[in-house]
Amino acid sequence: MINYKSSAALLLLLPVTLVSLAADPKATTPEPMQGMQMHQGMGMGMHQGMDVMDMMGMSEDQKDVHLRMLQEHHLQMHDLSNQIFAEKDPAKKEQLKKQQFELMKAHHAQKMKHRQEMKQKHHKMMQPETKTK
Repeated sequence: MINYKSSAALLLLLPVTLVSLAADPKATTPEPMQGMQMHQGMGMGMHQGMDVMDMMGMSEDQKDVHLRMLQEHHLQMHDLSNQIFAEKDPAKKEQLKKQQFELMKAHHAQKMKHRQEMKQKHHKMMQPETKTK
């Protein structure tokens, strides 16, 4: 059964919360991202890069190469985010956003290609070997 008193209380607090956020100048003015805030702010999480299971079959050198590539991607995204936030000219800001979007698309395409390759590899491993006479 729904507790209407609790629901009503939450609904009454929602506008107060929104007004307090709107009144906070830091809440409406984006700041350049620093440190791990970029990771959280960009919505990047577990879906980023390879998962742990994919990396288990890699040598330490291969892991290092992969992680360096991922680090480079993160740094490029972070740099573009800071440039976008700092840019005052709307046309230049839009160009930077397009550049960041293309970087995101390329990274996503690379992940999807890798995911497909891993599925195929897994599928081949799961297929019973056929005996030829």
